Amino acid sequence: MLRCGLSSIRQGEMRTTLNLEQDALLVAQSLARRHNISLGEAVSRLIRIAAAAPAQACMAEPQGRYALAPRRDEVVTVEHVRDLMAAEGI
Repeated sequence: MLRCGLSSIRQGEMRTTLNLEQDALLVAQSLARRHNISLGEAVSRLIRIAAAAPAQACMAEPQGRYALAPRRDEVVTVEHVRDLMAAEGI
């Protein structure tokens, strides 16, 4: 669990406390490493992406045995798969 205290607001940045589940923390850390950005910027990007996504894209209906992932504007690479496997502990 990640914790930090509310302390200040400066030029568009705010420090606050977040209680993240382990899987969410791993996703944010992976994004931060992949793009060489801070953990806070990674969490901000993920929130913006989720806020802009259509509601139905977040919850795909199962079709047959598997649920389909929502369309993305990027190609899934081996690095994506490895990051997901690491996040899942596989």
